[in-house]
Order: sequence, then C-alpha cells, then structure tokens
Amino acid sequence: MGRNVVRAWVLLLAAVGFSICYYKVSVLGLPLKPQQSTEVWMVQAKLNFQGDGGPAIMELYLPNVIPGYLKLDEDFISGGFGLAVQDEGDNRKAQWAIRRARDLKSLYYRIAVARSEQQGAWQSRPAFPQAPDYPEPYASAIQSVLDEARTTSADVATYTAEILQQLNSPTPNENVELLRNNANSAEQWVKEIINVLKGVRIPARILWGITTSDASSHSQLEPLLQVHNGQKWLTFNPLTSERGIPANFLAWKVGDDTLFHLTGGKLVDATFSVTKSYKEQIDVARSGAEHANSVFTEFSLLALPVQSQNIYRLLLMVPIGALIVVFMRTLVGISTFGTFMPILIALAFRETQLLWGVLLFSMIVAFGLMIRFYLERLMLLLIPRLASILIIVVILMLLISMVSNQLEAERLLSVALFPMVIMAMTIERMSITWEESGARDAILQGLGSLVVAILGYLAMTSEQLMYVMFVFPELLLVILAGCLWVGRYNGYRLLELYRFREMKSIER
Repeated sequence: MGRNVVRAWVLLLAAVGFSICYYKVSVLGLPLKPQQSTEVWMVQAKLNFQGDGGPAIMELYLPNVIPGYLKLDEDFISGGFGLAVQDEGDNRKAQWAIRRARDLKSLYYRIAVARSEQQGAWQSRPAFPQAPDYPEPYASAIQSVLDEARTTSADVATYTAEILQQLNSPTPNENVELLRNNANSAEQWVKEIINVLKGVRIPARILWGITTSDASSHSQLEPLLQVHNGQKWLTFNPLTSERGIPANFLAWKVGDDTLFHLTGGKLVDATFSVTKSYKEQIDVARSGAEHANSVFTEFSLLALPVQSQNIYRLLLMVPIGALIVVFMRTLVGISTFGTFMPILIALAFRETQLLWGVLLFSMIVAFGLMIRFYLERLMLLLIPRLASILIIVVILMLLISMVSNQLEAERLLSVALFPMVIMAMTIERMSITWEESGARDAILQGLGSLVVAILGYLAMTSEQLMYVMFVFPELLLVILAGCLWVGRYNGYRLLELYRFREMKSIER
C-alpha cells in the first residue's frame, strides 16, 4: 500500500482517538489528572405541613434545566406518600399524595449538583404578549422609558439591557421613580419589568433559583429576568442589567406559579438548605454521564468488575511499552534481543522494582550465558539445548529465592516474576550473537535491551499514564497511528548519524 494510504489511516485513527478523548473531557467532564476533586452541592427542600385527617396532596416544582451545573443525584424522602414526577413545559413538578394525613408531616427533596461547562437550554417558544392598556400616569412613564431605549438598541437583548439600565440608574428621572414605587420586593420588581416589556410585546418571565456560593440552613429562592428573542431565552439580572446566569446560581423553576401547592392540610413551613462537600472529579463525571445516558458510560472500563479493572490497568500499559520499543529501535537505532522482550522484562520490573530488577536480570543472564557456552561444547541439538537452558533458568531462580530467603532479602524473592521462557530465549540469542558477531555486539544488544526495558518500566509505572490510558482507552488508536507512522520511516537512525559522523568531515 502507498505512503498516502498509510498517512490517511494515521490521520483517521489519531483524529478518532483524540475526538473521543476531547468529548469525554469537555462534555462529560472526565479529568485528565487522577485524584482531582471538585465541589459538590447538596440542596434540600423541606416541607412541613399539618394534615387535617383526610386526603392530602403536596406539589413542588423541581429543577429541570440547570445551566452551569451537572445533576449527580436526587432523592425523595416521604414515608407513606405516593410520588409522581412529571414535566410541565420548561418546569418539572413532584406530587406527593396520601389517603389519610394526620399530625405533622415532613417531605424532603434533595438534589446533588456539581459545576459544569454544560449549558442547558429552555426549549419553549412563548407567544407574543398583548400590549397592556396602562393607566395614567404609568402609561406616559412606561412609554418614555421604551422610546428612550429604542433609540440606543438594535435587538431584543440590547433593548432589554437598555431598559434595565434606565430602571436601575443611580440617578433616576421622575418616570423611573414612579415605576420603582410600585415594587416593594425583588419579585415585584421583576414583575414590574415584565409589565414594561409587554408594552413592546417582548415575551418575558421570572427565573427562580438558589445561590450555592455558601453553605446555608435557610436559603431563599431569588428571581432573575428572562426574555425571549425569537430563538432562545436570555437571562438578565434585574438589579444590575448583567446578562447571563451567574456562576453560583442554580436554576429551580420558571414562571409566576407558586413554588409549592398544598391541598388537604395546612403548611407549617418550607425551608431550603445548602451544603458543600468534595468528591472525586471522575466520580462526578461518571454520575453526570449516567444521568445523561451517554453511550460512553455503558462502554467504560470503569463499569467492569474490580478484578477486570486491575487486569486492564496493566494490559493497557503494554501498548505504551510497545510504542517505546518501536521508537527506540526504528528512530534511535538501539538493538534489542527480540522485539517485545524488553516489555516483558519491564513488566517484571514493576514487581521487583527497578534496581533489584536490573540486578536480578543481569545475574540470571550472566550465569545462564556461562552455562550456555558449556552446553555448546556438548554438541546438543537446538530444541534440547533450549529446554536445558529453560530448566537451568528455573534452577537459578530457585537458588536466588532460597538464598534471598535466608538473607531476608524480600525483594530478591520476586525473581520468580521474571518470564522464564523469555529469559531462556534471551540467553540463547545472546550466546549466538556472541559467537557470530563477537562479545561487543552481544553486550551492546544486551545493554540495549536493558535500557529499553528501563524506559518501558518508567513509562508503564507512571500513575498519570496509567490513569489516562484506563479512563481514555480510545488513545490506543493514537498509539496505533504512531506505530503506523513510524512503520513507513526509512531515514537515518540517530545512532547511525553518530556512527557516520566522520563522513561529514570528509565531505567538507
């Protein structure tokens, strides 16, 4: 196949791998670093009411669209009550019902959220309101405000912002003063603004939400203003004219309907409380992905049993080691005994630790090589010779383990973790190279194998790499693309440039 075909595959595989990874990070919120924690807010609504002995129904609006937040979990606590949750346009409502309500009853609703870059959107498209027939002198005052805002605006967003700036001016004129006198609370002020906007038939409504900046046992819902520009709902702070939903504002409901409604009893009190805790960011992202029904949740390694997860944490590091071997042999020019023998040795180093692993590897290869030279004098056939070397390697491992046990050197006991067959083949390959190319080439290849194994060990024991490969296994496609790209390389290796350095001086 041509070079262009390989390039196409490299680009395709890398693009798919990086795209899936980017989606998981930017949309699902999976962190790129392990053990990152994030703030989790628990908001609780508690409703207490006194039943009158007959049927009772309590209705409560619930958060539905929550821009800037990721819903992790929600709970309903209501002993003996039936529960139904239904959507009502842009809102969501819970309805508790019981056949006989006596004594004091308490209902709880809890929602756990974490801040997120996801921005939900309200989908409703309202009808244009009819312009009210304002009484005087309010009609003249409202018309004056509307006319002044029209000359300095270009669309619904700027028009609304101009009106809000006029109504919240620190030096209001007599028209604004007249309108302000109609509002004695934040809710009445937003309704007054909505009434003004009806004069130019701009759809507007109240957005209720709760602030999550501080933990509180007695929080209150606060109102914001929303207007519709024909395509989407725009949110404004009715007191500052700032556009957008504040970062610490958890949207709860929209519209003028009361937050809760009770039939069959007498409401005692309704309180909201907010608490803050910290949770692993990856757990937060997983919970959010499950609520969003993301396909990556079903096909995530995090959903596997713990035993399988531990196996794949190790297996997913093998391609990293293979990529290191590819680069070191193809681009750098280091020779090794076998293609993937250094990877298996590196896996053994994970248990023996690097220093003891290098020592054990050198000892076994050195003793095995001496015995291999003696077996050469016996003129054995290839297969019996390899089997003999394998048995000798096992004997050497046993001797090292028994001596280590007597010396109480626990690290040396892990010599049994070395792959015996690979060690036997390494000794055989090294001895053949020694006979055919000399001791120098054999020792260089042995050192090259050891160097690549050490590099593989350092990469394969990196906590950051292990985490990234386990959480983002699609990066295997990127590693595959790297191997394909290197596979078409036919230029000089780095060691060859050093080897032929004298030719540059001759050319000059």
